[in-house]
Amino acid sequence: MSDNAAVKILICQGTGGISAGAKQVEAEFTRLIAEKGIVAQVGKRCDVVKTGCRGLCANDVLVDIITPELGRVTYDFVVPADVEAILDQHIVANEVIEKKKAKEYYNTFVDQQMRVVMTGCGQIDPERLDAYIEEDGFKAIEKCVKEMKPAEVIDEVKKSGLRGRGGGGFPTGMKWSFCAASPGNHKYLICNADEGDPGAFMDRSILEGDPYCVIEGMMIAAYAIGCDAGYVYVRAEYPLAIDRLQKALDTCYEKGYLGKNIQGWGFDFDMRIKKGAGAFVCGEETALMASIEGERGMPRPRPPFPAVKGLWGFPTNINNVETFANVRHIINKGFEWYASLGTDTTKGTKIFAVTGKVKHTGLVEVPAGMSVRDVIYKVCGGIANNRKFKAVQAGGPSGGCIPAEVLDTPVDYDSLIKAGAMMGSGGLVVMDETTCMVDVARFFLTFTKMESCGKCVPCRIGLKAMLDILEKITEGRGEMADIDTLLEMGATIKKASLCGLGQTAPNPILSTVKYFRNEYEAHIIDKRCPSNSCKELLLWQVIPEKCVKCGACLRACPSNAIKWEKGQVAELVKENCTKCKSCYDACRFMAIE
Repeated sequence: MSDNAAVKILICQGTGGISAGAKQVEAEFTRLIAEKGIVAQVGKRCDVVKTGCRGLCANDVLVDIITPELGRVTYDFVVPADVEAILDQHIVANEVIEKKKAKEYYNTFVDQQMRVVMTGCGQIDPERLDAYIEEDGFKAIEKCVKEMKPAEVIDEVKKSGLRGRGGGGFPTGMKWSFCAASPGNHKYLICNADEGDPGAFMDRSILEGDPYCVIEGMMIAAYAIGCDAGYVYVRAEYPLAIDRLQKALDTCYEKGYLGKNIQGWGFDFDMRIKKGAGAFVCGEETALMASIEGERGMPRPRPPFPAVKGLWGFPTNINNVETFANVRHIINKGFEWYASLGTDTTKGTKIFAVTGKVKHTGLVEVPAGMSVRDVIYKVCGGIANNRKFKAVQAGGPSGGCIPAEVLDTPVDYDSLIKAGAMMGSGGLVVMDETTCMVDVARFFLTFTKMESCGKCVPCRIGLKAMLDILEKITEGRGEMADIDTLLEMGATIKKASLCGLGQTAPNPILSTVKYFRNEYEAHIIDKRCPSNSCKELLLWQVIPEKCVKCGACLRACPSNAIKWEKGQVAELVKENCTKCKSCYDACRFMAIE
């Protein structure tokens, strides 16, 4: 995008935007600008720019129009049929189309955030190197190579307080120093983009929206550590991210930003992509390296740590996408600036993928230390359908569930662990009063049990045994002794498992027993699911005093099991009911039990 462009049309083309029809919208803008002679009409250039994700994917296709007269205005849910009106009314006549303009909650969603890592996402064309360079791209690596010694770069990152964003939260500068101190002339650098948490897509969005910032972050790390080769390990389910990253790598080689003697600075660094098959366990460092080496993705005992003996036996450093994307900002703005953001123990910002029963789902980047309550209510608008908040599951499938009593917990590594959850890679699954916490524990344990590589007995056998107990409880066959058995097994698996997957997999059970023990007891003693969620424990009847006579259950039922007439309470005919829960899911008033 050129500096002298008077009119800019930014079209969100992350995976979400493209799925909603962004390419068709872009084509319509391009066609009509030419056909209608818009440039001649306004006497200004009109640049149509595809950008990465802006976070509020549910409102795609998002289009920002930037003009000198009206500034920046966002339109959402744009389809090709809207384009002509936007051109004629907004760009030519300088009149905002109020009925198509994004509602106030969009501005709140954006204004409540602090964008550092995602600065370029939604702003620049991710496939254009010059667009990145216009935003001070590669200034940080140039500063490092020309003005700083490798040890000074590591020291700068240490002082910034940056901690790994992949889940463990290990101090990044210290991790770099371990690898830098390992002897040898050949070392590897790996970017972990194997984003396996269900519902998480922050790494994918960064790679789709600003791939050059990840490349530059890796270049800085490589210079600091003394690496000459790097891999980006990214799951094959991310075709757009892989495509844009590969284009960025090819352009960097073509323009001399990768390879031998980069920009004549006397610094060598090569990068390539390794596609992963999508195994959750390959998010673990040693399993990931085994996968790159062509072996089955399984963890190995440590020590030796990767910094000493990693990929193909050489010293190796591994960080994730978000961690590397932070680095250039630290170098450009200084460690003091970065350390001024966040809390005493967690500096900078953190990106969260907020999903579940919340009004506005999507990606949000907030300063560390913002409360979980503010993320849900101020940024994301609160609970969908104005229902009551019950819990939020933080940290992916291995995280824990935080109840309303501790909703003011700051989003930083130590506070979330203290509350029984974890930062993880940044997944936040919001649950309302219709969510059964026993069933939630069963759901996440099903995932981790399926993703277990099976190498160590505690994880392979223990998770299966715990899942059997949870299924027994949700089916009304549980016993009170099962709760103590779950706690005992969970503690043992956490201590005895080989890798992080097994060590954290019991967290959803342990946290739900801690905060929602009454729900476990209701399933076992009363043979009742308090949230009316567990199918085997439902009574399959309408609660007359809760029925608002709307008929939603009738319209949802596929088996003629609902009797209803306008103005009358619905009735469930058990002989026809297949227990599919369509009526239950359709009822917003919890009138089916």
